[in-house]
Amino acid sequence: MLSRTADHLFWMSRYTERAENTARMLDVHVQTGLLPQSVEDVEKGWRAVLGISELTHAYDKKYSVVTQKDVIDFMVRDPSNSSSIASCLKQARENARAVRGALTTEAWEIQNATWIKMQGYLQTNALEQNPSEFFEWVKHRSHLSRGVTIGTMLKDEAFHFIRLGTFLERADNTARIIDVKFHGAKEGAYTKNLQNQNGQRQSQEQDAIADPQIDFYYWAAILRSVSGFEIYRKVYRDVITPARVADLLILRPDMPRSLLSCMEQVVGNLKHVHNDTSSDTERFAGKLHADLKFSTLEEILDAGLHDYLTRFFERIFELGNRISRDFLVPLNT
Repeated sequence: MLSRTADHLFWMSRYTERAENTARMLDVHVQTGLLPQSVEDVEKGWRAVLGISELTHAYDKKYSVVTQKDVIDFMVRDPSNSSSIASCLKQARENARAVRGALTTEAWEIQNATWIKMQGYLQTNALEQNPSEFFEWVKHRSHLSRGVTIGTMLKDEAFHFIRLGTFLERADNTARIIDVKFHGAKEGAYTKNLQNQNGQRQSQEQDAIADPQIDFYYWAAILRSVSGFEIYRKVYRDVITPARVADLLILRPDMPRSLLSCMEQVVGNLKHVHNDTSSDTERFAGKLHADLKFSTLEEILDAGLHDYLTRFFERIFELGNRISRDFLVPLNT
């Protein structure tokens, strides 16, 4: 496959996944914003949203204060923000248009129709009236895109480059959510005492957030941002605790948005697009996957969750660069 075609397919899926991830984060914070909390806590929560996407500096250059309305506007419709939902869906559509011949008619029409309907949304006050309904629409369009890709496309190199972009983007986003949210909850308070063999926890673990009720909604919101709330209940059948949330989002291979699950998909799809120069990249991805697969939560927390995730960011960024070097259009062209 031509590197330019692979590049467009890879970034089409990354932008689609990024738009969905942004919608998930914003929707959860809109919902949790309905809970009683101080003005300082509200601002801290929305700053966390900006921090996850590394947009704090860009936002502060444009706005003097952090408010729900301004953050949503900046992260949904602002054309100067290349990571806004509107920018991502536009780029996904442009990349799809460039390689229409590599997509099925259904796959192209989903991207095109999504962008057209998005423009309609932005010309009304629907976002201001019911932001959660809009975010659900964005998630639904992303689900449609993935479903049509799986259901209509030949499982050839084009398909695997699309899937590769999806899971690389998802791994990066899940890691950012874990890092920002857990760091905000004072990592040291809950890493001192891990689950013992009977699954019981000492009281210090609950010190991450003082109010038990707020504590529940805080961790439940993190789970809902990755569609993990019902999965958590099914897997653990117990109270939500920070350590179990970390275990679910990092090490569970059957959790669709966990780091381990994403890396399994990345490694698998890399094998299908193997070329004469990609062996080192496949080996690099395999080592990252193996590190997740054979690590324990105790080892990760003992070493420091933030440090572990910082190292993961560095390696996932390096993996993206290696994939670009081996398969895609060089960045300087």
